Amino acid sequence: MTITVVIADDHTAIRAGLAMMLGQADGIEIVGEARDGDEAVRLARSLRPDVVVMDIRMPGTDGITATTEIVRDGLASVLVLTSFDIDDQVFAALDAGAGGFLLKTAETEAIVAAIEAVARGDAVLAPEVTRRVIDRFARHRSTTRSTSQVDLSVLTDREREVLDCIGDGLSNADIAARLFVSPTTVKTHVSHVLAKLDVRSRVQAAIIARDGR
Repeated sequence: MTITVVIADDHTAIRAGLAMMLGQADGIEIVGEARDGDEAVRLARSLRPDVVVMDIRMPGTDGITATTEIVRDGLASVLVLTSFDIDDQVFAALDAGAGGFLLKTAETEAIVAAIEAVARGDAVLAPEVTRRVIDRFARHRSTTRSTSQVDLSVLTDREREVLDCIGDGLSNADIAARLFVSPTTVKTHVSHVLAKLDVRSRVQAAIIARDGR
């Protein structure tokens, strides 16, 4: 299955480079390029790509605001691709519902794999900063919504098992193997978990899972 992608970055050279690099990958089709957040939202709404590869700092509407709107309206999954290591804007983007983020220094293979993972509904974090992201994202959430206030009793026993798997960083395929169910069933359970916990991404769910242990 071909994964359709919109690239959002205010630098023409970066957009062109990503388009050329990703366009050569099997199973990925670049269907649009956006210069700012407003254009990213417009393209996501009109083209309905599988994934938007989103820069954070752009003139006008930034990547955080654009991510919020895209995820809220169910237009596409979002992978943040940033030049910055750890930045409050990155955590805001994750809180807005981005499926994850990588650094722009990542190898082509890593970016392609991340796009594929986000398109499947899996979470992706730059491996070199995963622990710091989880720690700081948890602290960031504590200033806006305490995970201790999340009522896990709204989940069924199976959904709680799925949440625990998400907290362990498992992909949908890994969860399916652990729980002896189909990937399609896992995807349905994950959707129910996110909806019941009122979170937008697996990253947020993983924080809740870890805090609930």
